[in-house]
Amino acid sequence: MNGKRGVFAAAALLGLAGCADLGYYWQSASGHLGLMRAARPVPEWLRDPGASETLKAKLELTQRIRSFASAELGLPDNPSYKAYADLHRPAAVWNVVAAAPYSLTLKTWCFPVAGCVGYRGYYSVADARAEAEALRTQGLEAAVYPVPAYSTLGWMNWAGGDPVLSTFIGYPEGELARIVFHELAHQVLYVPDDTMFNESFATAVERIGGARWLQTQAGEAARLEYAQFDGRRQQFRALVNETRRALGDIYASKEAQARDWPAVDAMKKAAMDEFRQRYAVLRAGWSGPRQGAYDAWVARANNAMFGAQAAYDELVPGFEALFEREGRDWPRFYAAVRRLAALPKAGRVQALKADAVPPTADTQTPQPHNQDKGGRGA
Repeated sequence: MNGKRGVFAAAALLGLAGCADLGYYWQSASGHLGLMRAARPVPEWLRDPGASETLKAKLELTQRIRSFASAELGLPDNPSYKAYADLHRPAAVWNVVAAAPYSLTLKTWCFPVAGCVGYRGYYSVADARAEAEALRTQGLEAAVYPVPAYSTLGWMNWAGGDPVLSTFIGYPEGELARIVFHELAHQVLYVPDDTMFNESFATAVERIGGARWLQTQAGEAARLEYAQFDGRRQQFRALVNETRRALGDIYASKEAQARDWPAVDAMKKAAMDEFRQRYAVLRAGWSGPRQGAYDAWVARANNAMFGAQAAYDELVPGFEALFEREGRDWPRFYAAVRRLAALPKAGRVQALKADAVPPTADTQTPQPHNQDKGGRGA
């Protein structure tokens, strides 16, 4: 929800999955091919005298993370994340999301391979904004947000796989590791028509794997840097989750059932005003260059943004509990997730929510020894 993925890591090769809209298909296919053409193997970058030493150090780190992903987390060992592309733009793609004025359920778009998903990706921010405006004319609440990384689900490994991108190479070490783990998790398993299952699974893998990386591979400075980075995200995420629940209650209220829309609008406005007021308090307690990291998210906050965030959070506790029950054994965990994926959609959700438990200490981001744990948030 930060820049991630700042909502980091939406798996979004929508156009290459196929589309009846030829214009959309063309921008998707050409956009991804342009990204692939910009990619060069990491060893080439390391030998390039024109590449900065800072970039080279980051690229060497990505390759250690990449090796760890397969050796320690059981993630696919393939060409993905062994090349680097400088995109010269702030995002890999821009996603468009939309929802009705009194609902958190996202509008979906359907594609032959990816199935139905609650977002539509564009390689041009202008095209994304135009799509969002068209959706607003239909009476929907729409938003556009940047995506620094996405997964081709393994379909493009024959052509070099998914590269490391300039859009996230500068992130703190722990976040860089989490992005790679998240996107590789999509290559382990992807269920058509179930964005929440897919994204929650990948988020659980990134959280557990990221904590393991920081505990066993990172130094104290990297742990401190990540704790500062993640602490604000957790505080903000808790606020977003509380607001989303409040909005859900409003849309299920007796006033909504009676179609008393003026009353519903008043309650909705009050919830959104409280959200922004509480964010202002949070922001005032932060300092440094990332003080305004979530300003853009708050500015565009609406039903669509709250609905989109739910896909990344809703089922994560269930997946974390499943990892624990499988003895923290990655192959057993992946096998159990595949069994869940074979269930009907409602059965997957029921099983994960029924067994969800708070994560153990080993699935939390480790704290530096001198960090105040009381300020970490949820």
